[in-house]
Amino acid sequence: QVQLVESGGGLVQPGGSLRLSCAASGFFLDYYAIGWFRQAPGKEREGVSCIYNNDGQTYYADSVKGRFTISRNNAKNTVSLQMNSLKPEDTAVYFCAANPGRRPLAQERNYDYWGQGTQVTVSS
Repeated sequence: QVQLVESGGGLVQPGGSLRLSCAASGFFLDYYAIGWFRQAPGKEREGVSCIYNNDGQTYYADSVKGRFTISRNNAKNTVSLQMNSLKPEDTAVYFCAANPGRRPLAQERNYDYWGQGTQVTVSS
């Protein structure tokens, strides 16, 4: 069964850190570009970061650049999103998704598999 499962969300104070993990079962993540998306209450889902499968290039939304880092662990079949210096506006449900190489990576329709999401709340 093909499945993506996110973990690592929670409640954190502004300025704090969280590390999200995206674990795959039923397929190998290293054959896919992996994207992290988020959806805040009342807003559309937006792309946060992605990592290519072939050369490992990474991309970040301007709103998270310098604060978030995406990385792969092919041995564990996981992709992580390290989130530092969190702000209240980072509050959202975070989703990971797998793309077999369709472009552009920003297009959600190019992703075949999606996780159920993990809640991140940044609040004092």
